[in-house]
This record gives sequence, structure tokens and C-alpha cells, in this order.
Amino acid sequence: MNKLFSTYKVLAYVVGVLLLVGTICSLFKYLLPEGNALQSFGETMTPLWVAHGWVFIIYVIVAFLLTQKARWTIPEFLLMMIAGLVPGLIFWVERRVADRIAPLLADGAAS
Repeated sequence: MNKLFSTYKVLAYVVGVLLLVGTICSLFKYLLPEGNALQSFGETMTPLWVAHGWVFIIYVIVAFLLTQKARWTIPEFLLMMIAGLVPGLIFWVERRVADRIAPLLADGAAS
């Protein structure tokens, strides 16, 4: 389970960063005047959402496998899913998951 958790952790940070950057770029794209340099930058970063979508799909699979191995409940899994859709929330959830999984990894019970 160590490798699975490590993979989850990396994916959580990647999804979180892509979501934050994508959200900021979208704000630039839609809220700034047409032709503004930041507005143009926001428009060129649109493919970032495609990357976020693909990485999020992998994140969902890994999070599901992790919750199954740790024998967590469906609401805990759903919180992990929602975290990948709300900017910034995933960093708090990843920390919470790390705190909950640390005893399992220390015991070696979930190898």
C-alpha cells in the first residue's frame, strides 16, 4: 500500500496544482478585457483543462483503490473525489488522508 499511497499523493498534488492554475487562467480569460495580455495568456492555457481531466481520471482510480485497501467508507471516497473539483480543497484532503493512512503504513498491515 506504500506505493499506492505515494502514487495517490503525487496525483493529488498534480491535480491540485492543475486545478488552481486552470481556475486562475479561466478567470483571466473570462474576466479581463479582450486583447489584454493576461486574457490572451488565459486563453492559451485552455488545454490545461484537458490535462487536468486526464490526470483526474487516474486520480479517481488510484483514490478508489486506496479507499478499498484501507477499507474506508463511500463518503470518504466521495470527499476525495470532490476535492479534485474544488480549487485548493485537495491539499487539505491529501493531508487528512496522509494522517489517516499513517498508522496503517506503520503497522505494515496494509502492504
